Formats: sequence, C-alpha cells, structure tokens
Amino acid sequence: MKISMRLPSLLIIGASLFATLPVRAQLNDGKPDPNYAMPERLDLEYSLAFALDNNFTIRQAKERIRQQEGVILEVRAAEIPTISADGLYQRDQVAVGPTGENKYWAFGITARQILYAGGGVQASVRGQQVTLDAAVLALQAIIDDVLLDVRTKFFTVLLSREKIRVQEQNVELLERQLQDVKNRFEAGTVSNFEVLRAEVAVANAQVPLITARNDYRLAIETLRQVLGFVTVTEVNVTKIPEFLGTLAFPPANFDLRTSLVAAREHRPELLRLHKLETAAEEGVLARRAGYYPTLSLFGSYDWRKRFGSNSLPGDQDGWTVGLSSSWNIFDGRATAGRVMQARSYLEQAKLAIGENQLAIDVEVRRSISTFQQATELAEASKKVVAQAEEAVRLANARYNAGTATQLDVLTSQVDLTTARLNQLQAYFSYNVAVATARKAIGLTDELRPTKELPYPAK
Repeated sequence: MKISMRLPSLLIIGASLFATLPVRAQLNDGKPDPNYAMPERLDLEYSLAFALDNNFTIRQAKERIRQQEGVILEVRAAEIPTISADGLYQRDQVAVGPTGENKYWAFGITARQILYAGGGVQASVRGQQVTLDAAVLALQAIIDDVLLDVRTKFFTVLLSREKIRVQEQNVELLERQLQDVKNRFEAGTVSNFEVLRAEVAVANAQVPLITARNDYRLAIETLRQVLGFVTVTEVNVTKIPEFLGTLAFPPANFDLRTSLVAAREHRPELLRLHKLETAAEEGVLARRAGYYPTLSLFGSYDWRKRFGSNSLPGDQDGWTVGLSSSWNIFDGRATAGRVMQARSYLEQAKLAIGENQLAIDVEVRRSISTFQQATELAEASKKVVAQAEEAVRLANARYNAGTATQLDVLTSQVDLTTARLNQLQAYFSYNVAVATARKAIGLTDELRPTKELPYPAK
C-alpha cells in the first residue's frame, strides 16, 4: 500500500482499530495533568481505549512513524531541484590588480536538478516509503500486544476482587460455625476442644483474606502501569475506582486450520517483515546505482563588483546554464561491497520471514491448545461448585442432627472455598486464553468504542 507523506498518528490508529479515543491524561512532555482525576468507574472498554492513547509503548511507536516520515522527506529531497545562494565581501589592506582595486563583493544563486542517478534516488524513496508501511504495521503489532496486556491485567483485577469476596464468604461461614459451636458449648452439648478448633479455623481463614486484599491492590497498580496513568494528585493517591465487569464464561470456538491461515494473512508482525523484504529489494537497487554515472542540470546567476581607488567601479553579472556528469569508473570495489551488504540484508529479511512464520504457527497451536484446556477446566468447575455447596448444606444438616462431626463441616466448607477459587481461576484462564488466541490469529480486538468516551469528571 502507498502511504502519504504526512500520516497523522490519530489517522493511523483510526484506520487500524478505533474511531475515537479518550482525551489524553498527560501533557505532551509526559508530566501529569493536575486537572485529570481518576474516573469513578472503570470498565474494560474504557481501559482499552485509554491505553491506546496513553500507553507509553504505543506513544513511542507513533513517534517512530513520525521519525520515518522525516526520513522520507530527506530522501525525496534528491528528486526535486535544490537552490542555494552564496555571497562574499572582501577588502584588502592595499590595492591589488592593475586598476588598484582593494574591495570586492560577489553574490550568486544556483539551482541544481539531478536528471539521472542510475535509479538510486527513486529506489531509495520507494524503499523508505515501504519502511514507513512497516512502521505502521509495527505500531499495529504493539497495539495488539498492549491490548492483550490490558485485558490480562484487567481480568487479574477482577480475579483478585472476586477472591476477596470468596475469602470473606469463607470467613463469614466459619464465624457462623464458631458462634454455633459456642452456643452448643454453653448448652453443654460439645466440648471446649470443638470451640478451640473453630477459633483456629477462623484465624487461619484470615491469612488468605489478607493476602487476597494485597493481591487486589497490586493488581490495580499493575493495571495502572499498562494503562499509562501517571497522574499523582492528592485525590488520586488513595482513590480506587469501581471496576465494572465479571469473569464470565462466554462461548468461543477456534478451528486450527483456519486459524493458521488467518494468522499468516493478518498478523502485523509477519506483514511488517514482508514490507521490510520489499524495502531490502529497493535497497539493492539503490546500492547498484553506484555503478552508473550521474547527470545533473544546473543554472546560476552571479553578481560581482570591484571598487578601485584610481579607477571606475568594475561590475560583472550574468547567468550560467549547463549539464554536469560524474562517473566513478573505479572506486576500489566500494560499490560492490555496498551491493553485497544490501543483498545479504535482503536474504536476512527472507530468513526472518520464515522464522517468524514458524514462530507464529507454533504460537497459534499453543494458544488454541491452551484455550481447549481452559474450556475444559471452566466447564468442570461449574459442576464442582454446585456439588460443594450441596455438600456444605448436607454437612450442616447432619451436624445439627448429630450424625456428622464438626470436622466434617469444616472440611466441606474448605472444599467449597477451594471450588469457588478454582472456578474463578478457571474463568480467568478462559478469558485470557480467548484473548490470547485472538491475538495469535491476528484478529482485531472485539471491543471497539462506537461513541465518544466521556472524559472523567475533574
């Protein structure tokens, strides 16, 4: 594809992913905007859009595109005429020349246009334009990586939050059990040993609850980093938004054969390498231009004036037009060396395509295999939780009827907590596996803002 000379960053993002982006939370110099406040609510869709505009890796990739645009401007300068001006003023201590001149000035304007350079100029321009295409594809690959990272980090926040709820439910169950045992102890139906056992169970349940709360705080900070949210104002230091969303189990399906074909057609990393291969081919042509002569057209107009102490002023001005040519007949095989380097770079580009294509095939196979495993674990976890809840109900009923021990009740409650945690982990792994498989196949992120996202209140 042909890329225009000025390719704004927002146009690149709009063409590749989203039509609208949130307002940047930082100033251009990377410093926090003191007027920007953390939103009260944060969902996955807004997080993805926020990262697109604020993630530092994405912003650096945009700047590399701007840098490549500058390279194209520099290379294309050889295709258009150049105009230069030069001037001179000279004064001598004593008069020189037959007329006694001791002052002299000159001014000239010269225009030059390359007519023929062995095709090297055109090849260089085409090569740099293809390199710009490769930079855009590199940006797309970085965006895919960042969006996957945002999804994973956001799911981690949801997972940590749900783990806190499970641990709180576990502590609540154990505290109710402790109170029930105390009531039985006061009634004289159980011994002090059972009260002590229930108290130990409650104390032990506090440890994973404290750990879960700390994991939640750390997950938020990790998400903050990938989003690129650097604002540190007094209101944002301790503020935690309400995270919207749950770890669901939506159906998905991936066919291996179709996925492999789609990955080779859509993965930006592979498309970028094909662009670099084309640029390397143009590089060979540009280096081979050293074997051929160059021809340029030039024209100039000069003004000169001399001043003498005992003569009339001497004026000279006029124009000059001509052709100039140069041919490096023998350069010590320097051109041959440059051509050899360019051909080697082209071969390396072809090898990189084969290596990357193999790596992508393996990545697709592994991601689909992981997805299949996550699907099976998620389906199995639903049944286990239902069975564990029923086991707790029966254990309490039997304990109240005197046909079960306190240990049976505590064991069933531990099993229920384990089942709930396993289900959360399975749902988390499933959602990450789906996102990873889509990224491996080269599918664009399915969450696309369809309207302008609101700027968080100040």
